[in-house]
Amino acid sequence: MFFKILLYKYLLQWIPDSLWIRIQFRRKVGRWPNLKNPKTFNEKLQWLKLHDRNPLYTKLVDKYEVKSIVAKQIGEEYIIPTLGVWDKFDDIDFGKLPNQFVLKCTHDSGGLIVVKDKSTLDIAAARKKINACLKMNYYWTLREWPYKNVKPRIIAEKYMEDESGYELKDYKIFCFNGEPKALFIATDRGIHETKFDFFDVDLNHLPMKQHYPNNPDIKIPDPAGIKKMFELAHVLTKDFKHCRADFYDINGKIYFGELTFSHFSGMQPMEPAEWDERFGSWLDLKN
Repeated sequence: MFFKILLYKYLLQWIPDSLWIRIQFRRKVGRWPNLKNPKTFNEKLQWLKLHDRNPLYTKLVDKYEVKSIVAKQIGEEYIIPTLGVWDKFDDIDFGKLPNQFVLKCTHDSGGLIVVKDKSTLDIAAARKKINACLKMNYYWTLREWPYKNVKPRIIAEKYMEDESGYELKDYKIFCFNGEPKALFIATDRGIHETKFDFFDVDLNHLPMKQHYPNNPDIKIPDPAGIKKMFELAHVLTKDFKHCRADFYDINGKIYFGELTFSHFSGMQPMEPAEWDERFGSWLDLKN
C-alpha cells in the first residue's frame, strides 16, 4: 500500500495526461487510441478527459456536494438521506448511527462499506479501508479530471433495500446533450457475479456485453419507471456533451445514484466492437 500511495502521489504526476491515457488505453483495450480524430465511444471519452474540464464537474462527482445540486434540479424526494459527513474516520460517532447504513468516500469509486448490522461491523477493518482510500487521489488512476480536486471525505447514507433483499439494482442511463440513448441495469451485486444488461430507449434488450456477462434472468424494466428516469436524466445532463445518470428503483420509488462523465473511464471494450462505434456516433465533439 505504501508503494501504491507513493506511485499515485508522486511518480505518476510526472507523466503527462495524454501519454498516460494512451498507455493505459493500449493496456486495457488492446490498441492505441486515436485522439486526433476519435471515432469510438471509448476514444471520445479519452478526448473529453483531456479537453472538457468544466469546474462544475468537480462538484457533480463529489458524492456529498452533488446531492444539494441535484435536489435543486429535480427535488429532494429523489435523494437518499445523508446521515453524516466527516473529514476523518475517527470523527465518526457510530453510536449515533442507526443499525443499518452505508459508508462511502466522497471522492473515489472504491471506498464503500455496507453495514447491515452495526453490531457485527469490524471497526478496525473499516478504518483501514477508508483511511487508505482517503489517501488516494482517484484522478491519477486513469486521469478522469473531475475527480482531481474533490475533497476526500466520508459520508454515511441511509441503508436502502429493494424487494430482492440484496444490493440495489442500478439503472444507468447514457445521455448525449441531455438525450437518453441507452441504459444498462447492474444486477446480482453482492450476491453472485455482477451482471450488466443493456437496453435501448424502447427497452429492447441489446445484444452486447461490457466487462460483465448478461443476466439470463433479467426482467424487462417497468416502462413507467424508466420513462420517469429518462425525464430526470434529461434535466440533470442537458448541459453536457455526455453524462451517465444513475438511479435506483426501490419498491417503485426512484432515487438518484450518481453522475458519471467517463463510463468505465472509457477503457473497457464493448462486445461486439460495433457497439463502441454506435455509442461513439451519438457523442458529437464539435464546438
